Amino acid sequence: MGKVRRGLVPALAVTALLGIYAWAIAGRGVTLLRTGEPIGIALGVGVLAIPLLVIWTIWREWSLAAHVQRMADELAAADELPVDDLPRSPGGRIDRAAADEAFAVAQAQAAAAPDDWRVWYHLAFAYDAAGDRRRARATLRRAAHLHDRAQG
Repeated sequence: MGKVRRGLVPALAVTALLGIYAWAIAGRGVTLLRTGEPIGIALGVGVLAIPLLVIWTIWREWSLAAHVQRMADELAAADELPVDDLPRSPGGRIDRAAADEAFAVAQAQAAAAPDDWRVWYHLAFAYDAAGDRRRARATLRRAAHLHDRAQG
């Protein structure tokens, strides 16, 4: 059996908990539907939307994680993975000025090669180092989209 990736076990645990949550909420929605009352049916439909949203979100995040891993494997094979060599404070925080400088470089590379998934992958990690996780995730999605286009 291969090496278990560091974040896999916690991700599986959270997914299992969300699955249990979705199952419990779906049960409540079905119970409301079975009342036969218009209000109960309306509430049941609304409540059933929650587990569907949870399942869709879980699927979306696991799909992105799998795609990011495939991209990372390709970059690792080409020795092009992003390197975390930014200076840190004694407490472990990334030096803000260094992160901003690295971000500017990655952003310029993405602007120069807007269809290259590799530069977008690197830009995502620059966003993360700069503390902008929302844009990092969106940029990883763009890299994944460009990777799909490049593959096929």
